[in-house]
Amino acid sequence: MQIYLPIAEVSVNAFLLLGLGGIVGILSGMFGVGGGFLMTPLLFFIGIPPPVAVATEAVQIVASSFSGVLAHLRRKSVDLRMGTVLLIGGLVGAAVGVVLFNYLKSLGQVDLLVKLCYVVFLGVIGGLMFFESLRAIRRSKTVGALPVRRKHGWVHALPLKMKFRVSGLYISVIPPLIVGLLVGILAAIMGVGGGFIMVPAMIYLLGMPTKVVIGTSLFQIIFVTAFTTMLHATTNFTVDIVLAVLLLVGGVIGAQVGTRIGVKMKAEQLRILLAMMVLAVCGKL
Repeated sequence: MQIYLPIAEVSVNAFLLLGLGGIVGILSGMFGVGGGFLMTPLLFFIGIPPPVAVATEAVQIVASSFSGVLAHLRRKSVDLRMGTVLLIGGLVGAAVGVVLFNYLKSLGQVDLLVKLCYVVFLGVIGGLMFFESLRAIRRSKTVGALPVRRKHGWVHALPLKMKFRVSGLYISVIPPLIVGLLVGILAAIMGVGGGFIMVPAMIYLLGMPTKVVIGTSLFQIIFVTAFTTMLHATTNFTVDIVLAVLLLVGGVIGAQVGTRIGVKMKAEQLRILLAMMVLAVCGKL
């Protein structure tokens, strides 16, 4: 069934958009990512202009992330204190990102910026996650291997420390704030929740347990992407409501399915699958 999208000024198949929303919702529930790193490029490929894809995809990310975080809250796998610190940085970053996005749009360079950001960030993050996950799988298969002890690095030496009971951490709030800031900027420029950067950062930089990371990442993504959508809608007028609703319906259903799948898989398997998908999208772009 073909429908016309007024803001994007293109006609697309409604069932195709519902299917894409569902797939990305499954990824959101499984990996704790908003799914925008996959959905936004897919929207490019079916003819949606980059400014519309970036602004509208944020709506779908909010819905699928909210659906996913409800399931994680029931399992008590969300660190609300850590999520709040990440959120503060994320809101500031989103505001900075929208200002940069609008400036480059006025210069006619926003399409190039968005695609370059995808190639660079997806390539680097996907590669690092892939090799780290392979090492983790090899360690888990080694007979009699001793558990790797958590190392105390420069992150633990920073001031302004806070106790995060759910994550079992006592660290400075500075690294989470910086991570949130960077993810907020990317959310505004790339139309992503930023989970594909936030999840590895929370695991490898902050030292959070993987099971807590997924729900906490989704909690932060909800508010940052909602703020980003509001800014895009009021400054760029590039949010296509028809497109957003179709992606939203598929995403909410998919997130519930993905959460159930993710609980049954090992942390190392989840990370390597996410890395492979990130690299595949990077290669396609």
